[in-house]
Amino acid sequence: MTRPDVSLGVGDDAAITIVPAGHELVSTIDVLVAGVHFYESADSRSVGHKALAVNLSDLAAMGATPAWATLGLVIPEVDRSWLEGFCAGFFALATQHGVDLVGGDTAQGPLTVMVQLNGWVPQGTALQRRGAAPGDRIYVTGRLGDAGLALMHINGAIDLSHEQASAVREALDYPCPRIEFGARLRSLASAAIDISDGLAADLGHLVTRSEVGAEVTLAHLPLSKAYQARFGEIGWDPVLSTGDDYELCFTAAPGHQAEITALAGQLDVAVTDVGTITADRDIIFVDQDGHGYAPKTAGYAHFRC
Repeated sequence: MTRPDVSLGVGDDAAITIVPAGHELVSTIDVLVAGVHFYESADSRSVGHKALAVNLSDLAAMGATPAWATLGLVIPEVDRSWLEGFCAGFFALATQHGVDLVGGDTAQGPLTVMVQLNGWVPQGTALQRRGAAPGDRIYVTGRLGDAGLALMHINGAIDLSHEQASAVREALDYPCPRIEFGARLRSLASAAIDISDGLAADLGHLVTRSEVGAEVTLAHLPLSKAYQARFGEIGWDPVLSTGDDYELCFTAAPGHQAEITALAGQLDVAVTDVGTITADRDIIFVDQDGHGYAPKTAGYAHFRC
């Protein structure tokens, strides 16, 4: 693929791209390390897909249109079969979202993938973590917790049936970035973030930047049939704290509810109202008995104090 806004792509010391008039550049970067972000035994196609998907999810949370990517790939040795699978996963998703790979670098070392993704939004329209106001409703896309359940199964913490394991492993290995939905939210949402470290942590980032609080009704969180079937064993923590969902969490004024519902139907994206923004600068998770619930951890973090 060669986008018309790529003046110079792969082959020179750097790429040259054109940002459309009246738009702003939106940039993000993510690093995936084998043994930390994916299992070294993971299918390389899924690694290629996920390396781009996590960046696309960041742009979706900003309401941005993706355009150009650069790739840094560190590999222990040249393995043609592994590289073919990685490229198949990466470029299939890139083609789906109109992304050109315009440059990058390779090196020998521990398996690590770094993707920088650039896109654009009309000037002044980007969604941000700040902007939520008391009274706004809190929404999430898709289902939460399946990736966490898959990780528990892989790590031996829970034993899933073959059917259950296949369903949740898809969520872990092939997350679906909500690019079009995010772009359409620019005129509806007051704030947004993608759920990468768990709802508790990421909603926490949003309310901190917005200088507000939140109350979430746990019974409203969208769970898959596989998760519901094992809920008695695992409870709420994988939904709230494990992460790897790559869904959107966003807020909007109550008056936009009908438009959000209509948009969800148009794009065939499940959207669930899970709570409300409050003024007290704290997050409260309320269980089925009306009691506050505190997850054991606040969410995934590489470095904890």
